[in-house]
Amino acid sequence: MSLAIFRSSQENNDLKKLANQHIHSDLEPSDREALRKATARVATVTTLGSFIGLGLGLYASIRLRKVRTDMFAAFRAAEKPSFVMFPNGRQEAIPDITPLMRPTKYGDFATYFFFGLGGTMLGGELGLLSGTWSASRGLSKDPDRRERIENAYRLLRVDVLRKEAARLESGGTALHV
Repeated sequence: MSLAIFRSSQENNDLKKLANQHIHSDLEPSDREALRKATARVATVTTLGSFIGLGLGLYASIRLRKVRTDMFAAFRAAEKPSFVMFPNGRQEAIPDITPLMRPTKYGDFATYFFFGLGGTMLGGELGLLSGTWSASRGLSKDPDRRERIENAYRLLRVDVLRKEAARLESGGTALHV
């Protein structure tokens, strides 16, 4: 998600005003309420997906830590050779790498952090996808409402493009919509 969404500028404020004008003039109160419910549905499902993803990520990291600890215990208990004998009779000592294989607190922290972060992102994206699908399905139930919303969006786009064309003709920069 881009942090630009949180920036406030005159262009953003103008676009918000224009969108609110179209919402209030082109849509009926029932359409506005349906859009509010659809927005709330997307937000709710995305939040729920993020929390489920975080929980699954942390669960997976706990399981991975247990497996790493068990593997280290098995490695430590296994009989390891202490030297290598070459065909010419020469012997070389093999260093003990057991301390290097031990799980560390930093490794545990990284595992919990990245699995939790990955689970949150994956769960959030899947929640956003399913929430958007559910909201669009809810808005598409009534064909008349769907047509009014599409028409209002089309008129908004026309006004935004007109404003952008006027700004470009007057020597300004393009809107970044």
